[in-house]
Amino acid sequence: MRFNQPFGDVVLVDLLPEAALVRARLTEASPVHGRNALAGSLLLETHDGTTLPGLRLALDRDSLGSIGGIASAGIGDTDSSVLLVADRRDDEGWRDASPSRLDRLFAKGLHAGQGWGLEVQALAARTRLTGNGVSPVELLAADYRAVFTRPDTTHTSFLRLVAAPYFDLGASGRIELRSHYQRLSRRSANGDLADFGPCDGKSGFLCLGDEEDGFSEPLLSGGAAVAADPAIADYAVFNRGRERTHGGGATLQWLDERETDRGTRRFAFGLSWERHRTRFRAVSELGVLEEDRTVEALGHVLASADGAITSVDVVSRMNDLALFASAELPLTRALTAELGARWARNRVELDDRLGTAFDGRHRFARINPSFEFDYVLQKNLRATAGFAMTSRIPTPAELSCADPEAPCTLANFFIADPPLKAVIARNWHVDLEGASGRLGWRLSVWRADTRNDIRMVASQVRGRAYFANLGRSRRQGVEASLEWHRDAWRLSAGYAFTDARFRSPFLLSSPANPMADAEGVIAVARGDRLPGTPRHALNLYAGRATNAWELGAAMRARTAQVLMGDEGNDNPRIPGYAVFDLFGRLTLAPGLELAGELRNLFDKRYATAGTFAEIEEIDLAEAPGASDPRAYAPGAPRRLTVSLRARF
Repeated sequence: MRFNQPFGDVVLVDLLPEAALVRARLTEASPVHGRNALAGSLLLETHDGTTLPGLRLALDRDSLGSIGGIASAGIGDTDSSVLLVADRRDDEGWRDASPSRLDRLFAKGLHAGQGWGLEVQALAARTRLTGNGVSPVELLAADYRAVFTRPDTTHTSFLRLVAAPYFDLGASGRIELRSHYQRLSRRSANGDLADFGPCDGKSGFLCLGDEEDGFSEPLLSGGAAVAADPAIADYAVFNRGRERTHGGGATLQWLDERETDRGTRRFAFGLSWERHRTRFRAVSELGVLEEDRTVEALGHVLASADGAITSVDVVSRMNDLALFASAELPLTRALTAELGARWARNRVELDDRLGTAFDGRHRFARINPSFEFDYVLQKNLRATAGFAMTSRIPTPAELSCADPEAPCTLANFFIADPPLKAVIARNWHVDLEGASGRLGWRLSVWRADTRNDIRMVASQVRGRAYFANLGRSRRQGVEASLEWHRDAWRLSAGYAFTDARFRSPFLLSSPANPMADAEGVIAVARGDRLPGTPRHALNLYAGRATNAWELGAAMRARTAQVLMGDEGNDNPRIPGYAVFDLFGRLTLAPGLELAGELRNLFDKRYATAGTFAEIEEIDLAEAPGASDPRAYAPGAPRRLTVSLRARF
């Protein structure tokens, strides 16, 4: 059952019941998993009352100001079980002015009767997150904890209910129904720089400026011109957004599993339906930039005559219907074929409540097939090869922000409705997996070709952008993993080589890029590397675990990656890094453990992502004269976490 939120089709990780998860498994691309599974799916499995039994308590505190607690209670047997998990975390944040809090509650009940069964789930969450993003590199060099502008906060409330009955059909068949209802509410507040100043030739009022026309576009509030205040040196913008989503869906499927003389044969056929309604409202207020780069709202809700700045009140409705089928057929004792297909019809409707933008009706329909062959070469040696077509439709967020003449703020304000095409992906993979004694290994070669990629494009108006289809791209690579164990010892290694490149040339607006032309445009050539994707990644682990204690060490290494906004590959890349961690656990008494982990052992300064910031018009007190527009998302410094766990 999908956890992606419908408006932006993203997974809000802060809502996941982390303490209730058994495992997360990344699978190959398959159309059966539904829309947006372009290159694969992450399958999450939760505990029940039998896998997490009894009363368990855990408290932890770290050296950077985070404190959290988890409580769970589980009871049950093979027929019935109940589980309740609650967790809370307060985090001061290691960066300046970055506090966050989250509260989550998860409940799950199972019952198996004679020829039938029922599963029910409930998930409630309330989070308050601060997401202060990238900072200019010279600012980080002077103060690694500094943020560029603030605030950048999101408050979220979420409720999800699931009911999943099943009925046996004879000895080998089963019919299952999984239904869900969910409700989401989000409020965001974001302060940012703005190109506002006294109008050219009319200095008593404020105008929106650009490099070509200067300060010529009047700013309005309530239909009247906004007066300039001589006492304010640096104007800014304070963006507020509100999203409310409710909806649900159901999946009905028939399953059949039978043993044959060649192996197990499995069939599945199903129907899924989802419907969601979202209301999104947003305003941009005039703000003032304080000396510490905090943006204070002045109360004037802004608009501009050219539509570059406007309030938003839009309702989106999504209606998805899909049929899917899969089969696992043992052709011989060694060779198995897996076939799958999914037909989907998607409808997205947008209704503008303010009358300042066009309403929209978008329909998409497509069938995607897949096949895979699994061959057992010999005992403990298996080869797999497969192909899958997958796709995703433009989300309501993307469809309502796809007009370069009406760009949206980076806080996701949506005011236009031009069409976007669905993204189509073709995926191939070949895997080889084996084991010998205490050693297990896996080697995989893969390729994913996509067309109609949807990317966010920077606008000429500072702090605003829009979505556009940008041709074709190719991601391909090799992945290898090894795992060795002997008694209490375990060693593992994982390596990934990823070559991600554009396959179509295009022009892209990136006004903060120092290599852009006078119009703020960069040229992207066929073969340029995609931003945000390290070419090499390596993970290592070594540890020893007994019933009484555990000690382990890990390393995460990544090579350089291209900055977002530098799709033409014209600027220095984000440097690579290697970070080392230590883990330990000690049993103090039966049912009582003390655990610790030391992240970033050598206090390495590194960046996980990056883009450009327009810093030429703002003085950084920590870095006077700063001129480098590159801006990084810094990785966390050394962090020691100590936790106490009790089981009753």
